Amino acid sequence: MTLNTFRKSLEGKLRSLVRRRFSRKIVTDHGLALEKIGSGYGGWTVPTNLIRPDWICYCGGVGEDITFDLGLIARFGCRVFAFDPTPRAVAHVEQQAADISLFHFLPVGLWSEDKALRFFAPRDPAHVSHSILNLQETSDYFEAKCRSLPSLMAELEHRRIDLLKVDIEGAEHEVVRSMLKQRIHPTVLCMEIDQPVPPFRFRKTIGRVLDSGYKLVALDGWNFTFVTDEALAAAGAASRH
Repeated sequence: MTLNTFRKSLEGKLRSLVRRRFSRKIVTDHGLALEKIGSGYGGWTVPTNLIRPDWICYCGGVGEDITFDLGLIARFGCRVFAFDPTPRAVAHVEQQAADISLFHFLPVGLWSEDKALRFFAPRDPAHVSHSILNLQETSDYFEAKCRSLPSLMAELEHRRIDLLKVDIEGAEHEVVRSMLKQRIHPTVLCMEIDQPVPPFRFRKTIGRVLDSGYKLVALDGWNFTFVTDEALAAAGAASRH
């Protein structure tokens, strides 16, 4: 076994250990109606008794599966704003959602500031997701504009985000860090921790969310669903009456 192989194996074991420790923090006595919306691949577990038609939902990372985005619209009638600059994702949206009035798409990436960045290709050309952090250590890339959440909210004239989903190939750490620093607190935060990730970064990001007034309510693979303490308390009170 080479040193690099040993290092990667050790990091994988540490990531699994950190994940198991965070799984023990899942809140179960919450009064939430948790349900997976969307496909087995692209779906997310969300509290369906919290989501209302007037919710504003931001979905970072489209790829070639918008079943979660469209499920939010079909089930709850809320507005969904999706973001992804990947050419195949753009083509997928044009094919699947061109005539859906509550679905709004911007071909940009999410980041902590407005700037153009490189999106590196996956190792398998059959896969669609590209990574700003170059998670798969490849050399091919395209450049695209990225936007911060405050910048997008200003352009779209939104004073709040009610649900934020980030499945953005490693950029979630920077986006969520910046979001919390800007005091943006969506009621529901759905975040994938894309792999591989240094264990300390994984631990720091999840810890930062929990320390910012959120509770972990669902964990599906590497997909974490958080709800604010305030919404959780309200749901618990409603379930007791």
